[in-house]
Amino acid sequence: MSKRDYYEVLGVAKDAGDDDLKKAYRRLAMKFHPDRNPGDRTCEEKFKEANEAYEVLTDAQKRAVYDKYGHEGLQRGGMGPGAGDFGGGFSDLFGDIFADIFGGQRGGPRRGSDLRYVMEISLEQAAFGTTERIRIPKLETCGECEGHGTAAGKAPATCPTCRGAGQVRMQQGFFTLQQTCPHCRRRGVVITDPCKACRGAGRVRKEKTLEVKIPAGVDTGDRIRLTGEGEPGERGAPPGDLYVQIAVKPHSFFERDGNDLVCSVPIGIVTAALGGELEIPTLDDKVALQIPEATQTGKVFRLRGKGVASVRGGPRGDLLCQVIVETPVHLSKKQKELLRQFGESLDKSGEKHNPETASWLDKARKFIEQHLKA
Repeated sequence: MSKRDYYEVLGVAKDAGDDDLKKAYRRLAMKFHPDRNPGDRTCEEKFKEANEAYEVLTDAQKRAVYDKYGHEGLQRGGMGPGAGDFGGGFSDLFGDIFADIFGGQRGGPRRGSDLRYVMEISLEQAAFGTTERIRIPKLETCGECEGHGTAAGKAPATCPTCRGAGQVRMQQGFFTLQQTCPHCRRRGVVITDPCKACRGAGRVRKEKTLEVKIPAGVDTGDRIRLTGEGEPGERGAPPGDLYVQIAVKPHSFFERDGNDLVCSVPIGIVTAALGGELEIPTLDDKVALQIPEATQTGKVFRLRGKGVASVRGGPRGDLLCQVIVETPVHLSKKQKELLRQFGESLDKSGEKHNPETASWLDKARKFIEQHLKA
């Protein structure tokens, strides 16, 4: 099955900036998150697809390759998204070709690959920051051979094919071409007596425990870079980095909108008509919310400073409480009769107790007279 276009997956234009990508990814992550859709394989796949698209499009180097060569370019460059598969970057895609044609060396051992780890945290952890311990499988430099791949006390042998040059010459008519040595792959040496611990690879797979400091205010899509915690480089080259990508789990009470929090507050018709006081939870305490008389559905009350702090600094956002007036259900006969009597008293009073309803009825009546009557 062919992969969908990453821009199509996120629903953004090809010139979308980082903020647009983050908003689109956050919307899809909230919609298809496995916690909100337990057991739904379709939603799980869509969540992974959005994660993959966001990972590529927010990396300038990968995005440049994808824009020019599509999915095939990422695969050929060893840059497909996922833990441990960042590859060596754009130069890896074409470096071998240029080296073969022009006879150039590619700067020695390659830097280690970057790794990615998706960390799910709660809204509270995202709002106030936390320190989490994670265990990641990764390749580490072999302690037995110190990354050289040879048995203790043994030195690599000079490559018999290129005689240590790392390249071989080929004569084609009047032209002499240099190509990467197929035997040693530019190294100039070969391992004749490999290390038993790593079997000549110079690296072994282990699990490592790391502490990750999550700053207050992070949101879904944010990434934390741990320098040097990626895969080790070849033969002493620098290691790659570890990118911890944040995914904030859906909350049972609040929804996040930037640095603001939003919650729905259902109230009964008596409280809506006469007013009252409700106790509203926030992320760090509780507050009394005053409901004034004649409150209507959709009314939003803003509680200043009860939202989330920005990860870049500055004041906290607000908590927006949207009122929903709830119609009573399961009424007894007596309660229904009392409600009818109450309705009749409103009609007889001559006052406009329901201004929105009266306005709507007037508009509906005029529309029927002007457009629907023959």
